[in-house]
Amino acid sequence: MKLCFATNNKGKLLEIQTALAGHYDIVSLQDIGCNEELPETQKTIEGNSLQKAAYVWDNYQVSCFADDTGLEINALNGEPGVYSARYAGPACSPDDNMDFVLEKLKGTSNRMAKFRTCITLILNGKTHQFEGIALGEILLERQGGKGFGYDPIFQPEGFTKSFAEMSIEEKNTISHRGQAIQKLLVFLRK
Repeated sequence: MKLCFATNNKGKLLEIQTALAGHYDIVSLQDIGCNEELPETQKTIEGNSLQKAAYVWDNYQVSCFADDTGLEINALNGEPGVYSARYAGPACSPDDNMDFVLEKLKGTSNRMAKFRTCITLILNGKTHQFEGIALGEILLERQGGKGFGYDPIFQPEGFTKSFAEMSIEEKNTISHRGQAIQKLLVFLRK
């Protein structure tokens, strides 16, 4: 089965293609001729995930799935949440976002956080959503050079290394996105 993963994030695309290898042919937005930036104007990760998938379905009539992820930090009242990708400002980089988080948490002992992902699948016009959550904490400084986004400063619960110190395969077994993908896979196999 061919499915489009509605993202322009190369890191996410590689994670998904690795997780679903041998099961499904995962194509990118560029593969279906979609070169525009997908809208993300909703106030929740569920809403953004649905908005992106619906855009691809409505404009390209291709079965697809989209995700949205938020990092929710307890000491920051759940921020950055739905604004995780642009937390430090509209034109910020992942490094800017990590610096902003680390600065806001300076002197804070409560560093508990969670990543939450929602995947919306539109298969033959029908919509389904799947959620994954990874609990952990924000480190005092970056650790590791793999992954993307906030991976270098997020240490999942029960581990002594950050997501950025894990292989894609190891991260996929425990991450928020990996959990949502597993739920998606179980659904697709039915």
